[in-house]
Amino acid sequence: MGQPPNAPTRTEQVSVPDGSFDLHVWLPEGGSGAGMLLIQEIFGVGAYIRAVAERLTRLGYVVGAPDVFWRIAPGWDSGHDEAGLALSMDVAKRFDPPTGVRDCVAALVHLQGLPEVRGGVGVMGFCLGGTLAHLVASAADPAVLVSYYGSGVPGTLDALDSITCPALYQFGGDDPYIPREGIDSVVAAAADRDNVEVHVHAAGHAFDNHESAMFSQPEAAAAAWKQTEQFLRRYLAAT
Repeated sequence: MGQPPNAPTRTEQVSVPDGSFDLHVWLPEGGSGAGMLLIQEIFGVGAYIRAVAERLTRLGYVVGAPDVFWRIAPGWDSGHDEAGLALSMDVAKRFDPPTGVRDCVAALVHLQGLPEVRGGVGVMGFCLGGTLAHLVASAADPAVLVSYYGSGVPGTLDALDSITCPALYQFGGDDPYIPREGIDSVVAAAADRDNVEVHVHAAGHAFDNHESAMFSQPEAAAAAWKQTEQFLRRYLAAT
């Protein structure tokens, strides 16, 4: 996908009843545009999520990535190898998803209020963030939802009843963290919903993560990202 230029960045503070947390913000070349809340994997807001943010700024979006682990491991940024996975899994075990969803909704509202944001604000997430994005879309009213391989999605399909925005789900058909019957249940649930699109690729988990040799699958990643770009152009104009 190439290396994008570095976009202007800053860190905002999002206030919630029991504290505040970082929202890392990237601006597109034009300085303003539609917004995209980008929710991290368990590895944190590190090199991979920063690279995804840069991709989105190249499309013209103002991007905000919240520090969802701020209560248990502020600023978490692990390696994308076996050791980093083990450490991140330990952090994720201490994470409370309902609280995380509320934090992400607060981050979405904060992003919507930034002066550089023009138009709607969508939500996109990967892995843990794919599940959180799915649940944020059911709790709030984003312009679009993009969820990559959220392992909690099959178990929370009732949330689809509250998701009214255009929604795109990307999965790997050989994902060891998401049983195939779970992915098939998402495909079946989407079949009679005009706003929901599901793609299943010949890939495993976290196939988009180019920072991880054990997960990255470039062919599937490129195909999924092309679909994602097409989806965003249809439903959330960047400017």
